Amino acid sequence: MTSQQEKHPPLPRRAVLGTALGGAAAALPGTAYADQSTQDAPSTSTATVTGGGRRPRPWKLRNTMTTDGAWERFLRGQDLLWTRLPTLWYEAPFLGDGLLGSMIYKEPDANQIRFTVQHGHVQDHRPQFGSGWGTCRLPVGHLTLEPVGTITKVDWRLSLWNAELTGTITTTAGTLTLSALVHEEVFAARATADGDEQVTWTFHPEDALSPRHISEAPPAGYTANPPWTTRTTDDGTEQVLQPLTGGQTATAYRRTGDELLLSVGHSHPSDTAAETASLRSLKRATSYHALRRRHTRWWHDFYRKSFVSFPDQRLQSFHWIQLYKVASASRAGGPVMATCGPWLERTPWPAVWWNLNVQLEYWLIHGSNHPELDSLATTLRQNQEQLIANVPAAYRADSSGVGRSSDMFANRGVGRPGTGPEAGNLTWALHNVWLSYRHSMDEALLRDTLFPVLRRAINYYLHFLTPGSDGRLHLPSTLSPEYPVVPPQDTNYDLALIRWGCQTLIDSAERLGIEDQLIPRWQEVLAKLAPYPVDDNGFMIGADTPYAQSHRHYSHLLMVYPLYLVNWEQHEHRELIAKSVARWQALPSAHRGYSYTGAASMYAMTGDGDTAITYLRKFFDPTTRYPCRPNTHYTEAGPVIETPLSASQSLHDMFCQSWGGVIRVFPAVPSAWADLTLHDFRTQGAFLVSAVRKAGTTRFIRIRSLAGEPLALRHGLSGPLTVLLDDGTPARTRDRGDGTLVIDLPRGREVLVHSGSRPDLGIAPVAISEPGGAWGLP
Repeated sequence: MTSQQEKHPPLPRRAVLGTALGGAAAALPGTAYADQSTQDAPSTSTATVTGGGRRPRPWKLRNTMTTDGAWERFLRGQDLLWTRLPTLWYEAPFLGDGLLGSMIYKEPDANQIRFTVQHGHVQDHRPQFGSGWGTCRLPVGHLTLEPVGTITKVDWRLSLWNAELTGTITTTAGTLTLSALVHEEVFAARATADGDEQVTWTFHPEDALSPRHISEAPPAGYTANPPWTTRTTDDGTEQVLQPLTGGQTATAYRRTGDELLLSVGHSHPSDTAAETASLRSLKRATSYHALRRRHTRWWHDFYRKSFVSFPDQRLQSFHWIQLYKVASASRAGGPVMATCGPWLERTPWPAVWWNLNVQLEYWLIHGSNHPELDSLATTLRQNQEQLIANVPAAYRADSSGVGRSSDMFANRGVGRPGTGPEAGNLTWALHNVWLSYRHSMDEALLRDTLFPVLRRAINYYLHFLTPGSDGRLHLPSTLSPEYPVVPPQDTNYDLALIRWGCQTLIDSAERLGIEDQLIPRWQEVLAKLAPYPVDDNGFMIGADTPYAQSHRHYSHLLMVYPLYLVNWEQHEHRELIAKSVARWQALPSAHRGYSYTGAASMYAMTGDGDTAITYLRKFFDPTTRYPCRPNTHYTEAGPVIETPLSASQSLHDMFCQSWGGVIRVFPAVPSAWADLTLHDFRTQGAFLVSAVRKAGTTRFIRIRSLAGEPLALRHGLSGPLTVLLDDGTPARTRDRGDGTLVIDLPRGREVLVHSGSRPDLGIAPVAISEPGGAWGLP
């Protein structure tokens, strides 16, 4: 061993797993590669790590966000408010429990309030008619609250803390006082009347017809589902039974005093089980009060799992509303989120879209420490046989895939490379599963889901890679999602996913102790795969296909974000990254909301928080063509849930990044945000990070290890550092010389890092420096 190696011994192999999977070097034309840990290192280090030299003194965070009162006060400042009656779904309050969803707005052309009733399990089951008609989400119905007098105003609050809508409806006859929530697949409402007002509820069943009928005729041979029927049970519960061509949907509801309870059940292939399920859910609910008690307990526990506060009131509220939204739309074990979430409205997209939408929908659950919301990973685990059936029969022995759109069971075939399909959608979705694994280090997830499904997804590619005269492996024509040209060869979308997939399989096999016979093949692919096509404007769409017209997706830039295969810390790639992103944004006519959130995250990778926030704010600019809507939802030709959720991930990328095996604290905070608090922000390697920034300076970083993984910290602190374990003893550290500190942190232990004297270790909301109005219609 050389003296240099003695000074800086190599990281153990388990540390390299996170680095290789998150920041593997990419083969580019004419590019030589240096080891990242050395190429970025300055000649000297400015930080000196100390342990204080005094008797160990244990430390502890002073968290002010521990009581119900503190949380209720803070989240009340983030609530959505209405003093005007919403007339459209994207102005409306919304409720959900991951399955049942409701939006509340004015009944069109009537003096009534509509409460939509939709359910994530309710879909058709005729795959021969495609995902738009044959396996699409189907409507259930809606309730109306029908006052006697003419509605003159409303005063509503959607409480995030309680996940409950409360308020009043004022009419020319008096006042209706309302509260509503959704929990355990039950919609519950309580309404009382004053003056000459009365409470009248009516349920309106809707035909089980694809929402796509608004834009196109049904396919040839399609027949409508049978009409619904009604019945009343012995205890007075009303039921609507919707038979399907295979399956059943049943809605049960009853009114007792001031309360109304409603539940939806769906069964397939049984045509009778749904009616029993809906009645069983109502029986379990018993009353609004009983259901609310369980409901608020779940939500109060949910919010406490992490905390973030920053000084822009409108964006801070937006961020907390997205956490409420994703928990309303998804729960592990439930169906993967459709593009509209559980709130089905008029839309051409009544299904699950796999070429960008699904991936963006789930990113924010990782940093916010909510793995319990990951229905994507559970969907892929539970439907592995369907993923096999999706590829042509000749390849099912060893391959899997999924096409552009599907139902909740991932039922959609994928075409054969060479015929121009989107071949990479399953592999990209598996990157989300890998993120779930890296943020939890749950080996069962790696062993039972990620490794076997990714192995088959990459195998599908391997059948079609062919050597060229240049000695490289080339891919026949595949589609860069939604780029409107003839699909080229060597599409960057697929080359990036193949590189990421092969490296991930190699490292995962080593982690799991699997001597897989395909390891030499994966290594060969990494060594010989065609380089990414590049021209003077940066990354192309594919071979002989420049980026020449506006493209709302950033599929040709996946190697930059979110895969980080080509990243800012590889100095030789900075010019290529910069001009590629600039070229993408220079042709904006087709851009949509996620075009801005994606650019924000890419600039956050470069450490440029001011440019990142500039792009993010474009999503909130009402003068743009597709801005964020008043209730923080988003619409193009119909509801599209992924973009607001990805905007929260853009904020995460400004606050804390952990790709490439390094945790970066406050890497791209906008200069206007002098104060910022993070608590229990979850990172790759299964660490929980707490950090406080005041007056533009990081005051301290606390990290808790949940899995005992190697810890490399890009801390951003200057001067001598104090690095203490939770018992007050100095931690073992190694300064890599590039602003990164390697810290020995055992599983279950915490470390505190700060410079100067011991700071106040308080976790608390920061003061607002950029005031803003509430979301909703205040």
